[in-house]
Amino acid sequence: MNLEHPAIKRTMETGYANMVSQPEHCGIDAMGDEILVGDSIIEIGGEIILEENLEDYLIEHLGAIFKTAE
Repeated sequence: MNLEHPAIKRTMETGYANMVSQPEHCGIDAMGDEILVGDSIIEIGGEIILEENLEDYLIEHLGAIFKTAE
């Protein structure tokens, strides 16, 4: 009796998945996260920061303090 895992059988029949469909890598931002084509970025003093990392960057690298107005 020959048992074979379905994923292995499918790979043997069709080949490996298409790796071309992955987004193109553009680099790493100042916070160490991967930048992909289409990501929103901000440039501050030569540093590139992903938009979702902007608040952390301002706090950790520029000493910004976020407050609520009273």
